[in-house]
Amino acid sequence: MSGDRDPRKFGHVALVIGGDSAEREVSLRGGRAVTAALERLGIQFSVVDGARRLLEQVAAGHYDRVFNLLHGRDGEDGALQGALRIYGVPVTGSGVLASALTMDKLQSKRVWKACGLPTPPWQEARSADEASAIAAALPPPWFVKPAREGSSIGMSRVDTVDALGPAIEQALSFDDLVLVEQLIQGAEYTAAILDATVLPLIELETPREFYDYEAKYESGDTRYRCPSGLPSTTETELAKLCLQAFEVLGTTGWGRVDLMVDRSGQPWLLEVNTTPGMTDHSLMPMAAQAAGIGFDELVWRILDTSRSR
Repeated sequence: MSGDRDPRKFGHVALVIGGDSAEREVSLRGGRAVTAALERLGIQFSVVDGARRLLEQVAAGHYDRVFNLLHGRDGEDGALQGALRIYGVPVTGSGVLASALTMDKLQSKRVWKACGLPTPPWQEARSADEASAIAAALPPPWFVKPAREGSSIGMSRVDTVDALGPAIEQALSFDDLVLVEQLIQGAEYTAAILDATVLPLIELETPREFYDYEAKYESGDTRYRCPSGLPSTTETELAKLCLQAFEVLGTTGWGRVDLMVDRSGQPWLLEVNTTPGMTDHSLMPMAAQAAGIGFDELVWRILDTSRSR
């Protein structure tokens, strides 16, 4: 094999998975799928569990680049990206600033609001004692989320003031900063982005209160519509908004933008994920497949994002 499709151009790749975050199991599942794809592609690679072990081996000069499949803290929040930049080792996906901004839902929303992009109204909390003041400023219902977790971990839907304090307390067990966000009634979509191209949007439908961890990774009752069924002009407009939301945060390479569209047709940006899941339930491979991109090709293209760094 020769030319740009020569797997030797990547050198020795470290596929980093697992780690210590609350999303460890999701990363391990995706890692198994990516491992099989790298083998089929003929790429030289080693699997490494966690950022700490990876950096020890990078310091010893073992790897030419990193395929980052860590989710959550120390893998998706800019810490790993900064360390690898010091060592001069390219890594897939976004850089330090974009990774830190997108990991923090509050900071993402502040940037969007400053740029005039639509995101649901919110309050922040550091104590359950703030529930009454938050309820006075922002009427129910709400979503209560740890500010810096993914996969809907620690998240809950809250419909009454009495339930707000306990929901904040639950979220605080995962983070010391909590986002209390206005719940948007409507349809939920996600836009996967690869090399500045928005892949076909996916509509998410679940009989649960919301698209929680179980709905994402364990349940068989979640429905995915891809193609989304939206009119082409509407999908084009939403894709444009999602790409703008992605780019104003400095995000590059690959990722996913989650949003709601309310009953009046108004879109609302929720968050950006810079290292989307790659499990058999994951949305990134699903959107890629709808665009005619098979799983192995998707893995190749994601790995190729490290070459521009």
